[in-house]
Amino acid sequence: MARSTRMPGAVGAMPRTSATPHLTMREEMTMPHRSVVIMSLLLVGFAVFWQAPNASGQSSGGWITLFDGKNLDHWNRLGEANWTMADGVVQTDQKVGEGAAYLVSKQAYTDFQLRVEFWVDAVANSGIFIRCTDPHKINSTTGYEVNIFDTRPDPTYGTGAIVDVAKVDPMPKAGGQWNTYEITAKGPQLTVVLNGTKTVDAQDSKFASGPIALQYGAGVVKFRKVEIKPL
Repeated sequence: MARSTRMPGAVGAMPRTSATPHLTMREEMTMPHRSVVIMSLLLVGFAVFWQAPNASGQSSGGWITLFDGKNLDHWNRLGEANWTMADGVVQTDQKVGEGAAYLVSKQAYTDFQLRVEFWVDAVANSGIFIRCTDPHKINSTTGYEVNIFDTRPDPTYGTGAIVDVAKVDPMPKAGGQWNTYEITAKGPQLTVVLNGTKTVDAQDSKFASGPIALQYGAGVVKFRKVEIKPL
C-alpha cells in the first residue's frame, strides 16, 4: 500500500478566492452619488423636452403667438392685398378689387382672450373678426367684427364697437398710433378693451366658434403682434 505523503499539520487544498472584487468604503459611498447625478441629468433632459413645444408658439400663461413679426405660418390669405413684412410688422396699403382682404387664422377658436397690436392711419378701414363661421366669406353676418374705422359714417359702430352688436359712444380714435385690442369671448359674453379702456361689455349668441380674421379695407394698416389664450 502506498504511504500518504501528506505532511503533518496540512489542512487540505487552499480555499478558492472569489472572482468578485470587494468594494472599498470610498467606492460604496461614491455609487449613491453617481445615481443622484444620473437621475438629475435625466430630469433636466425631461424638462427641456417638455418645454420644447412652447418655443414654437406657446408662451407663458397659456398664451399662443399667432403672429410674432417673422412669418404668416398660422394664417391663410383671403382676397388680394399687398401684404408685406418688415421690422416685425405685417402691413398693407393697397388691395385689388372692391372687396376687403383678410388674414384668416388656420385654426378655429371658441372661448378665448385675444390681444392684437395694430397701427392705422386716419382714413383706414380695418377690423378684427372673431368666431367666423365661414372662413371663405368674412363679414359682420358670418362673425363678430370688432371695428377699426375712425371715419365710419355711423360712428356708433366705428372703432371700438362690435358691428351690429354693441355700439360705442363716444367713439375712440385709433389713427396715427400703435394700439392694443384685448378681446374676450366666453360663451355669449363679449368684452372689448382698447388701449386699456373697455368699449364693449355685451352678450350675444349668434356665433359660437370659428377662426380669427384681420381685415384690410382701406388706408394703411399694420399688425405687430397677435396672441390668443384659449379659455
